[in-house]
Amino acid sequence: MTVIERPRLGQVAITPSAVAMAWLGVGHRHEMVAVPAVTLGPGDLLVAIELATLCGSDLHAVSGERRASTPLVLGHEQLGRIVAIGEGAPARAVDGTRLIVGARVVWSVTAACGGCQSCKAGFRQNCLSPRHYGRERMQRGWELSGGFASHIQVLAGTAVVVIDEEIPAEVVAPVGCATATVVAALDAATRITGLAGTTVVIAGAGLLGLTAAAMARDAGARVIVSEPDPDRRENARSFGAAAVVNPGAASGSALSLDRALRSLGARGGHFRIGLEFSGSPQAMASLIGGVDVGGVVVLAGTVSPDSSIVIDPEALVRRLVTVTGVHDSAPLQLLKAVDYLQEAWRRWPFGALVGAEVALDQLDSAFEIAAAGDWLRVGIRP
Repeated sequence: MTVIERPRLGQVAITPSAVAMAWLGVGHRHEMVAVPAVTLGPGDLLVAIELATLCGSDLHAVSGERRASTPLVLGHEQLGRIVAIGEGAPARAVDGTRLIVGARVVWSVTAACGGCQSCKAGFRQNCLSPRHYGRERMQRGWELSGGFASHIQVLAGTAVVVIDEEIPAEVVAPVGCATATVVAALDAATRITGLAGTTVVIAGAGLLGLTAAAMARDAGARVIVSEPDPDRRENARSFGAAAVVNPGAASGSALSLDRALRSLGARGGHFRIGLEFSGSPQAMASLIGGVDVGGVVVLAGTVSPDSSIVIDPEALVRRLVTVTGVHDSAPLQLLKAVDYLQEAWRRWPFGALVGAEVALDQLDSAFEIAAAGDWLRVGIRP
């Protein structure tokens, strides 16, 4: 049991000490660091982690594919329970509810300043002076900065949502990253055209692609998922895909996109909405080339600066095509994602996507399991 004491204003002593798994760089194993106390600012939260999940970007950091400053406490997909709140200002959830000790919560991947040009324009996820959970160098005063720890210090300016007790931890742990990003992508698409009765092609059957398939299907869309991995293709059917295709299949073959579109009666062999979650330049080009007149393609899977494609601007102009991108999510999109999962987890097998769980002190084995690629998410329980 965690015992919280307040020896002086702002300081919170934790007994037994909180622990965080510090990653020291490529080729190094994680080391456990004890954190016996934290200083909470007004509106800050100290949250005991219930479950964290290992995102692909965590794997990319440890493998050296993504630059990261070390030492670093990775992890930005998690949920937990509030054990202490900073004094001096009320802490509130996205819906305005006052947060209290004992509340079960999830939160965004970024703490925003709230006062910069981006925040004032409604783009808090692209704050000009953000703090990123699980992505910033471990520093004195904010040692508990990532989800691979027993506790995390959630800073004021973070979007926080209270969640129901009955929703399984493995369903909701990825909501602040993956699920909320899918909501942002669908919001971007539906600003151009509706989902009901529309053919949607999704590139990538990872967690984001599967979540998008279920959400689009629930909204009345006909969903096609394009994915090279046969196991992931079949998994997409259990999340509402009406058809699955292999992006490498020859035109007219059983697993080709054109054949799937014809089987669903898509007008002229085109689709209205394309959602890109794979990060593949070929997938991006295929979606932009195949979208119907007046359609929209949302790019959400590309976070690498070396991905590039050639676009014919005349084709975009003549076909009235919209190409847009999303990155992370806004606070209300996190709330929308939680609201969706609190009902949809009974209908779609979201809980089965976390296929393995390890203890916090076995974190390196979680990365080994994730690298093998057998599961979309690996869970870490303190």
